[in-house]
Amino acid sequence: MVSDAPRSLQPRLKASSRMHLWIFITIAAAFFQNIRSALQKHLKSVMGTTGATFVRFGFGIPFAATYWLIFYNLSDGGIPQLNTTFLFWVTVASISQIVATFLLVHLFSYRNFAVGTAYSRTEAAQTALFAFLFFGERVGAGGLIAIAISVVGVMLISVARTAVTFASVFTSIFSRTAAIGLTSGMLYGIASVGYRAAALSLEGIQFFMQAANTLCFAIILQTVLMLTWIAIREPDELARILKAWKPALLVGFAGATATFGWFTAFTLQQAALVKVVAQIEMIFTFAASIFVFREKILKLEVLGCILITAGIVMLLLWSV
Repeated sequence: MVSDAPRSLQPRLKASSRMHLWIFITIAAAFFQNIRSALQKHLKSVMGTTGATFVRFGFGIPFAATYWLIFYNLSDGGIPQLNTTFLFWVTVASISQIVATFLLVHLFSYRNFAVGTAYSRTEAAQTALFAFLFFGERVGAGGLIAIAISVVGVMLISVARTAVTFASVFTSIFSRTAAIGLTSGMLYGIASVGYRAAALSLEGIQFFMQAANTLCFAIILQTVLMLTWIAIREPDELARILKAWKPALLVGFAGATATFGWFTAFTLQQAALVKVVAQIEMIFTFAASIFVFREKILKLEVLGCILITAGIVMLLLWSV
């Protein structure tokens, strides 16, 4: 099944075109993901964690279908033939993404969840590892340094508002929260390279249709899986979800738009490099906490933002 994967996962666009397009798409996707996360936090006040997680998939289907129709009409036409590579990787990626999200939310039940959350932010580094292990994709020295710098920056922001110290972060490597966080990051990394492999296996169509087809298949599969789980394990959650359908639609829109952006970027550039630029989402969140919620700026948060920015700038200069 895996042997059907294309020999090269390199996109079919010229490097000069990729250089500009994937960066802007990734930044836009990060922006919409930040909005989606804020809306989901609001929904958690009226429904459970499972319901708040489900709405990003279930209420995203209409928007995913709309994107498919729009880009289908803008393309040369034709519906791609689904192949075993696509079905395998989109299934692996979809399930990995669901489990990773559950694990990340589960960290909130722990007193020192910030440490686990920080470890989950190693997603970019783990994405690079899995891309190499599964497909032999190599990230150059400049890219690896950029990944390392941005990951450290994100981890600093994650723990800045807690009593966590550098020593406690180091000694907690073998803790339960660290294991959950690292596993979450690992599954997000697998999801990223899996979606990239799935999209690029749909040959003979333009890159935005590769992304649109992958989005529709993935979001429908995730909706079915989660709806089945809720119906069996948490049937009362269905009423709460339906009652909050208006804000849930906003979550669905922001989530589907962000995911479409990720998938499109994955067809144009290596998933690990996309994830480095995607760290800009933390800066969006940080800016909102300052300008919207008027929260005090901490030194670690400032240092984290500087490192994230430095990692992204280094990556972009290295990619030129």
